[in-house]
Amino acid sequence: MTSVDTDRTITLTVNGVPREATVPVRRLLSDALRHDLGLTGTHVGCEHGVCGACTVLVDGDPVRSCLLLAVQVDGHQVTTVEGLARDDHQGGQVLHPVQEAFRECHALQCGFCTPGFLTTIAAGLEKRDNAAELTEDEVDDMVGGNLCRCTGYANIKKAVHHANAAMRDGAR
Repeated sequence: MTSVDTDRTITLTVNGVPREATVPVRRLLSDALRHDLGLTGTHVGCEHGVCGACTVLVDGDPVRSCLLLAVQVDGHQVTTVEGLARDDHQGGQVLHPVQEAFRECHALQCGFCTPGFLTTIAAGLEKRDNAAELTEDEVDDMVGGNLCRCTGYANIKKAVHHANAAMRDGAR
């Protein structure tokens, strides 16, 4: 078998930047992001899609990058936790409201699960009608697919409400 049979060059937009990588056709997206593109914010936990630590956004939707092959995102837009913050046009960055809420609400401890929570919650809040009141069921849906062994979720849920209020008030 030649490398032509096992490697493929993919082009995708990662965090708003066009990128290209030559990856083995069986390379997981999580591994391509971390090892081929140097974006180590995406954490790999269970490698079975259960814990949510590896969650990234593909075309705006949360996906488990440990369950997706890199070649499957060829031509798509991927947002990792590194891409949630935006440039402030002065050489710095402005945190996404969810990142800011996690900081303000002390919604993390060890931080291993945090990238998955941040991407999932950011997508959930950006897709909803911010004029409507955020229900506890919606909050539970946003955090329910991610596992945290440290926090007990109370401050994470508080951060969701805090970020929703900030986004409703025009942050982002």
